[in-house]
Amino acid sequence: MASIGQWLRPALTVPKTSWSAGESNWKVSPKTLFVLILGLWLFGTGEAFLIDASIGQSPWTVLADGLAKTLNMSIGETTFLTSIVVLLFWIPLKRRPGLGTVMNILVIATAIDVMTPLLPTPTNIVAQTVEALFGILLVGVASALYITCNVGAGPRDGLMTGLNEKTGIRVGRVRTGIEIVVLTIGWLLGGVVGIGTLLFALLIGQSVAIAFGLVERISPQTS
Repeated sequence: MASIGQWLRPALTVPKTSWSAGESNWKVSPKTLFVLILGLWLFGTGEAFLIDASIGQSPWTVLADGLAKTLNMSIGETTFLTSIVVLLFWIPLKRRPGLGTVMNILVIATAIDVMTPLLPTPTNIVAQTVEALFGILLVGVASALYITCNVGAGPRDGLMTGLNEKTGIRVGRVRTGIEIVVLTIGWLLGGVVGIGTLLFALLIGQSVAIAFGLVERISPQTS
């Protein structure tokens, strides 16, 4: 029987699972579609936990907040604008969008709007920190679920996996580096940064890498 340490061993790259799609980024089985939607919904829920914890949001939301203040736009509008800009970086990385890319924008946004009013909003710093940490864990697991569907990652995760494949740098380290850069730009533009933001930037890379390892062990791709 595998030890806890073996189960929590992070993956070095994106694994293949029993729900991973084949060559097409658009044709999916019912199982793949279910895992895709589940992963995206959990991702939005994880973001909602961070929002309701009220001690700092994820770096990409900090960037959207900073851009919104600078450009006099809503955070939703700047989030969409950021997604388009990130997609342009896919070109030199030779990444192709797919069903997952489109649904990333739709499902995550809906989940955030639906779940934020339903989740607790603690005022005690200990409870707020616990809620933020749970949100980070949930985002990591959600990322591993929907990325391994192999039907086109979201704009930001496609950048992460593309850089991983192009450079050979571990996926966790790539994700952490991206989050730190985005956080810095958002902060310089006036986005709100807190303890939760710092925790997300430092922990999300390892959270995703460990979750990749877990899904690979739980549901490996069969021949």
